[in-house]
Amino acid sequence: MEHPLTLILIIAGAFYIFGYYRRFFVYAGILFQCSYLLMRGAQLGRLPLVGPHDTLCFLSASIAVFAVPIAYRVRDRQRFQHGIVALVVFFMGLSLIFQPHTMPLPPVLRTFWFETHVAFSFFSYALFGIAAVLGVLSLTYDGGVPEEAQYTAILVGYSFFSLGMIFGGIWAYYAWGTYWLWTAKEVWTVMVWLFYGFYLHARLTSWWKGKPEAILGIIGFGIVLFTYLGVSLLMKSSHAF
Repeated sequence: MEHPLTLILIIAGAFYIFGYYRRFFVYAGILFQCSYLLMRGAQLGRLPLVGPHDTLCFLSASIAVFAVPIAYRVRDRQRFQHGIVALVVFFMGLSLIFQPHTMPLPPVLRTFWFETHVAFSFFSYALFGIAAVLGVLSLTYDGGVPEEAQYTAILVGYSFFSLGMIFGGIWAYYAWGTYWLWTAKEVWTVMVWLFYGFYLHARLTSWWKGKPEAILGIIGFGIVLFTYLGVSLLMKSSHAF
């Protein structure tokens, strides 16, 4: 990784850590991290969305950005901020373990459909992660997190995830001549989609409201993390990440 860009990312991480105490530093961290992604994208001539380094960094930034408007729906913003900062710093730190992908992309990845597929997928992952933080806070602190905040995060995330699946199918058709390959990543992707579809329907009944709803939001993000990292690292698939 180039030294100047590495420095920008480290500065962003430092601001996020200070953001544990003051919201201003969270905004500064977002500014530096988004600047890093823009500069890296300008160097590559494409969206930096290939490989674990880029996708973890993109996920971290997406969580921070989406958390800003959601924070205004949470009464206990300080605890929410603490949870978000922990998640953002964790994924950013994890991204630094991996070398960034700098090799030219094969033609199969140089398409609009691939970039939109990946971007919408990670937007949804970010919102599912925020929903998990809200779920933890809901179970830990009574009255600080309205149920609607978690529901809204998951509903918007589910919409992004559905769009990502559609764009992914189109990309697969142009790349391999079929919309579906039955790889491990695709099977687990459907499991994520079905799980959150179950969440959105289950919360319509009174029995699932409250703690069960919060627990479902936490479990769902666990499935997301396995689909994203576990399948990519442990199982053979056409999706590297």
